[in-house]
Amino acid sequence: MIRFTEVTKQYARGAPALRDVSLFVGKGEFVFFTGASGAGKSTLLRLVYMGELPTEGEVRVGTYMSNDVSRRDIAQLRRKLGVVFQDFRLLEDRTAEQNVAFALQVIGAPRASIRPRVARALAQVGLGSKATSMPGELSGGERQRVAIARAIVNDPFVLVADEPTGNLDERATRGVFELLTDINARGTAVLMATHDLSLVDRAGFRTVELDHGAIVSDSPASGRASTGDDA
Repeated sequence: MIRFTEVTKQYARGAPALRDVSLFVGKGEFVFFTGASGAGKSTLLRLVYMGELPTEGEVRVGTYMSNDVSRRDIAQLRRKLGVVFQDFRLLEDRTAEQNVAFALQVIGAPRASIRPRVARALAQVGLGSKATSMPGELSGGERQRVAIARAIVNDPFVLVADEPTGNLDERATRGVFELLTDINARGTAVLMATHDLSLVDRAGFRTVELDHGAIVSDSPASGRASTGDDA
C-alpha cells in the first residue's frame, strides 16, 4: 500500500534528511516511527502525503507514484489521507464542527452530506457535545481530537500523525492514543511519529527507528527485531 524504494531526500543545505530508505507498510497496519529530533521522521511522513518529493528513489502510496505524480494527483491523494500535527492547526475563528466541515468543503463534498459526516466524526472522537465550542474553549486533548475528527471525516485509508501527543499531558496522551488505535481497528492504517518511547513499548506495534535519515531497526508487532531490509 505504501512503499519507499531506496529513497533519499536532500534539502539545499546539510546532510540528507533521509538516506536510502526502503520500507513497506501494508493495508491497515499501525507503525510507529521513532528517533531523535532530526532523525528524519517528519520528512518521511511528508513524503507519504507528498508534501515533499524524494531527491532519489520512489515513494508509492496506493496507485500514486512520486516519480510521475502531478499537482492534481497530489490533491487527489490528499483527499484519501488524513494528517494530524503536533500543533493541532485548527482555525481559531471557527467552531469544532466548522473546523471539521472545512476539510469536506475544500474538496467539494456535497453540501447535504457535510453536516451528518461532521457529526459522525465528532461523535467518533468523543466530542459530539463540543460541536459548537471554539478552539480556545477546549483543552489540548480536545483540540487534538477535533484535529483527528477533521483528519478522518473523509474516511481515509491512511492516517499520518506527526507527534500527535507531543503537546499533551499524560492523561490526554492516553486518550488520543486510544482513539488512534480505535481508528486503526476500523481498518485505517496509522503512521505515527513519536518521541514517547514508553508509549511505544506499552503498545507493542511495529516500530521503525530512524537515525540520521536511515532506518536502523524495524521491529514488528511481536517485538522480534528485524532489519530495514525486511521492508
